[in-house]
Amino acid sequence: MTKRDYYEVLEVGKDAGADEIKKAYRKQALKYHPDKNPGNKEAEEKFKEAAEAYEVLSNPEKKQKYDRFGHAGLGNQGGAGYGGFSMNIEDIFSQFGDIFGNFGGFGGGFGQSRGSSRRVNRGSNLRIRVKLTLEEISSGVEKKIKVDKYTKCQPCNGSGARDGGSFSTCSTCRGTGHVTRVTNTFLGQMQTSSTCPACGGEGQTIANKCEHCAGHGIVKENEVISIDIPAGVEEGMQLSFSGKGNAGARGGIPGDLIVLIEELPHPHLVRDGRNLLYDHYISFPDAVMGTTSEVPTLEGKARIKIPEGTQGGKVFRLKGKGLPGVNHYSRGDLLVNVNVWTPQSLTKEEKKLMDQLRQSANFNPKPTARDKSFFERMKEYFQE
Repeated sequence: MTKRDYYEVLEVGKDAGADEIKKAYRKQALKYHPDKNPGNKEAEEKFKEAAEAYEVLSNPEKKQKYDRFGHAGLGNQGGAGYGGFSMNIEDIFSQFGDIFGNFGGFGGGFGQSRGSSRRVNRGSNLRIRVKLTLEEISSGVEKKIKVDKYTKCQPCNGSGARDGGSFSTCSTCRGTGHVTRVTNTFLGQMQTSSTCPACGGEGQTIANKCEHCAGHGIVKENEVISIDIPAGVEEGMQLSFSGKGNAGARGGIPGDLIVLIEELPHPHLVRDGRNLLYDHYISFPDAVMGTTSEVPTLEGKARIKIPEGTQGGKVFRLKGKGLPGVNHYSRGDLLVNVNVWTPQSLTKEEKKLMDQLRQSANFNPKPTARDKSFFERMKEYFQE
């Protein structure tokens, strides 16, 4: 099923700020909330759709990727989520419930009529830099990266309780994860809800905490993470791998791994978008008589034919020898700029031969309309 544009879902423009996006999501959430539309599957899907749109547009990194690549830049590839979204209703309440506020008529607050609104811990995101060669960018690559992160405590299996110990319902909030206060004002009674200070919003307490993790359910360890980098990424691009960040406390939701791409310089080739540039030097006799030369590509060597009378600055194009784009099926080209090498020291015999050549009319410059600078020719090439 084709996904709708996220800005269309929240009914905001692409220039909308964070406050406007939050306000728009709150409006949609109020309209399609499951408690307000019991049994209405269409309303439930629209509720999830609005949460999905907000999850992307409220995150500056994901919003930037969505604005640039659309839904294609957020889809799952190889099992890794690039800003992907796969939450159920309970996940939405736990992650975005704080923006709903407290409204009567829905069990005293959104989500409470569904049971409890206990907080679900979410691990923080990890940010790392990955350096890639042009060869790796050309084909895509799997990277195994060692990171220092919070992982699930093995002795207690992430529960935070020692020896599989029991949990008890928090006596302060009675398992709801929040406390409600009613105050009298000149306008009447006002009801407010806040996170339970006793259990931190979890709704339960641990009788005997795990000594290994001090009851947190997570410990700091080194872990090797395998990630798939798609072909065509660029310097400065950020990729988001869902669930590969820090583990959430006491069985919570893990955060994401944010990967910043760094591009290593190539010894011969220069990147220009999806195209590659290469300066190729030939001798004066080869320029006059013509020759066959080898030039480097990302797949190895390629042979090109240099015709007789080739002028310095001539550009040869090798189609499809460039780089792919993240959202393109075709590849760029390799542009070979020919430079005629001028000797800097000659023997007496060579100078004598050159002087004879200089007297020949064929070796005197004959400027034509095609004798343009390299940059002018490159400009014309890209305008073709």
